[in-house]
Amino acid sequence: MSVKITYYLDVVSSWVYWAEPAWAELKQRYAKAPVEFSWKIALIDEHGMSKSRVQCDWFYRRSGTITRSPCMLNSGWLTHSKEYLPPNCVAEAAKDFGVTDDRARLAIMEAGMRRGEKVGEWEVAAAVAAKAACLDAAALLAKAKAPEIEKRVRATTAEFHTFQMTQRPAFLLDNNIGDRAVLSGTWKTAPIVAAIDAMLEDSAGYASYAVHHGAPPAQ
Repeated sequence: MSVKITYYLDVVSSWVYWAEPAWAELKQRYAKAPVEFSWKIALIDEHGMSKSRVQCDWFYRRSGTITRSPCMLNSGWLTHSKEYLPPNCVAEAAKDFGVTDDRARLAIMEAGMRRGEKVGEWEVAAAVAAKAACLDAAALLAKAKAPEIEKRVRATTAEFHTFQMTQRPAFLLDNNIGDRAVLSGTWKTAPIVAAIDAMLEDSAGYASYAVHHGAPPAQ
């Protein structure tokens, strides 16, 4: 019995920022359970990006109010790009140095959306992530700019769209008996916990049946 959960995100998405506490809570809650956690980049295109700091601040006020945040996010990082490859490619590139956890991307998010640092710029994103993950900034920057990293980021973005997901964050859950759940736009823990628990319970039921009755007849 097992469940695999894939977290689709864009590093400069405010709703992804608000979902991070839930992601951390899930990893702690299921630390000893047969649940596999991973994250993938799903780039937001120009249609989903704020066109100005005024517009970005409006969205930050809305999401901050909905989440009951005691602080407002900082739009100072915005550089009016159609998409933000630097922070996302840097986070992805860190995986090639063994940093497969959340350190690099969380550092970029905090630097940008809390402190207003220009993480949409390659050098800034790389420096922030390298410091957080104890990596060489120059090596990380070179890797992030490599064609294979952008190729990977665009591939996982395309994968995101194949599941007809519409929002980041999004969570794709699969278990070993072929069940699948898609939660697009969810940022709270409760619905994800409910899905994981239900899938683990069904998986355990199949395992119990197999012990008592063996494999299904061939025909």
